[in-house]
Amino acid sequence: MKLATLKNGRPDGQLVVVSADLTRFVSAGRIAASLQAALDDWAVLSPQLSALASQLDASAISGQPFDPAHALAPLPRAYQWIDGSGYLSHLERVRTLKGSKDEQLQSTWPLLYQGGSDSLSAPTDPIVATDPELAVDFEAEVAVIIGAVPMGATRQQAAAAIRLVTICNDVSLRRLVLDDLQNGFGFFHSKPSTAFAPIVVTPESLGAAWRDNRLHLPVRVEVNGLLFGQPNAGTDMHFDFADLIVEAARTRNLAAGTIIGGGTVSNRHDEGLPTKRDGIGFACIAEARTVEKLKYGRARTPFLKPGDSVRIAAIADGRSVFGDIDQKVALA
Repeated sequence: MKLATLKNGRPDGQLVVVSADLTRFVSAGRIAASLQAALDDWAVLSPQLSALASQLDASAISGQPFDPAHALAPLPRAYQWIDGSGYLSHLERVRTLKGSKDEQLQSTWPLLYQGGSDSLSAPTDPIVATDPELAVDFEAEVAVIIGAVPMGATRQQAAAAIRLVTICNDVSLRRLVLDDLQNGFGFFHSKPSTAFAPIVVTPESLGAAWRDNRLHLPVRVEVNGLLFGQPNAGTDMHFDFADLIVEAARTRNLAAGTIIGGGTVSNRHDEGLPTKRDGIGFACIAEARTVEKLKYGRARTPFLKPGDSVRIAAIADGRSVFGDIDQKVALA
């Protein structure tokens, strides 16, 4: 089952069911007005949404053409957005950046930060920067949306709470990271609005691509139309989503509709840019620059500037599973 939220002039948008091939949609308004409403009563409403999806896929309902440009983030505003550190290869590369945390801590339990969730970006919204010199970076990630999880949850409870899977762009303003970490309580100004793909998918609908609480698909990133990276999200994920949920629930209950990010997708390799057609590459610029410093003595890849574009998609059999995140950098 694939779901999306379309613009309707209201903050939480209109919940729709999308066909398996992402070409058509039908309103789910008679079942749930919004995705949050569906999550609040998931046990009762998800079978109804699934039945509607089956009718759409069987062409028992004609539906309407689906245009990602009309989509909001699946949860345009969420009760909580928590990003984790699932990939140690990412942490190993960026720990050399100013303000990074101790390496020993990173491999013992996942690091987490709580991002702003009151205004999550649509897949085609611009990445807005107030200054062209803020070192704008993208971070391609997998994310899950969960049902309610009790404080002190087990791995089994955590895994069972995963309702939906998608991808996101956890934008970073690298020039502000050090100031946030040294002079504040953690990431704040350096982490503007996170953008999400237009589609969320139930784990069972992903088939073999979802196993071991991981998404086993390449996440393809293009910058200005050129391949930047395509690391596999199921490879080198040291902490899976059950681990991340357990850590997030260590001292608190998690409400239905909480979004958990897996961290920047990262695979171990010694490649540099440009990424070859069959290469792995990177899911953020900071990693590429770290590798360049080691190989060439200096970073050669610039951060994003106004007018630059970023496209992010998880690919299966040549198709975009969640639809594309397609953004351009703009000055406020």
